Amino acid sequence: MANELKIFSGNANVHLAAAIVRELHKPLGKIDVGRFPEGEISVRVQENVRGADVFVVQPSCPPSNDNLMELLIMMDALRRASARRITAVLPFFGYARQDRKDRPRVPITAKLVANLITTAGANRVLTMDLHADQIQGFFDIPVDNLQAAPVMIDHFKRKRIKNLIIVTPDVGGIKLARHYADKLRAPLAIVDKRRTGPTEATAMNVIGEVEGKNVLLVDDMVATGKSLVEAVRLVINKGAKGIYAAGTHPVFSGPAPELIRNASIKELVVTDSIPLKNPELLKNVKVLSVASLFAEAIRRIHLEKTVSTLFT
Repeated sequence: MANELKIFSGNANVHLAAAIVRELHKPLGKIDVGRFPEGEISVRVQENVRGADVFVVQPSCPPSNDNLMELLIMMDALRRASARRITAVLPFFGYARQDRKDRPRVPITAKLVANLITTAGANRVLTMDLHADQIQGFFDIPVDNLQAAPVMIDHFKRKRIKNLIIVTPDVGGIKLARHYADKLRAPLAIVDKRRTGPTEATAMNVIGEVEGKNVLLVDDMVATGKSLVEAVRLVINKGAKGIYAAGTHPVFSGPAPELIRNASIKELVVTDSIPLKNPELLKNVKVLSVASLFAEAIRRIHLEKTVSTLFT
């Protein structure tokens, strides 16, 4: 039992957790995550974890509050059951939007959640495409921030799209877009965006030449879909031909499904970091699995091997 690898899952993304354990040829750990009659979360670990190296797969995707509390309570139960090490595996790290105090009297929720995860018993964190890289510094425990880009780039390489240009929907995504541009050997353009609210933005102009080109818009997530659709509208007005898009985390909140379905996007590629509701309604959305990526990262962490080679 000492240092045995065990993987548990909450209710947030059971399909991804099941795919990860299949890659590792391991069974999913037995744990009962339910609700008391009044709605409080009930957790009971149903197998011995004393001395084990435990990984808890639970993205804090919508419903964020429920999924985050499930993660915290599961880790508390595992810690009290004498697990040797607990790694919180968050394919999607929620509450990441407020990562700095950019105006008076607002919280830094990303730091608060980092504190909660550590206090609940996590010894390290494994996540993917954080909304802001500096969130790693909010933790006082090791954080491995995987990138979905290699999976996405392989997909687009196979498509062999000619006359391609990479476009980032906002200035904050330049680093990610440049990585795509380097790997796909394509030029880079930037959408000049003005944010008018926490979830509202207006695309103003394109810095770069997109006329007559096939565009690949890249971002770390697709939330309401408004920024993406606004960027699509702008590059089409500038003379772009086919429009493709890539967004790691398909949050798809509010009007996003309808906006994406009706947008002039040939293909929007996302990952299974967040489970899609009614995927059959989104014919222009392609889901790529990151199960093998997380499985390999978990294997390397368990064996105390380097994880950095997975970031390229």
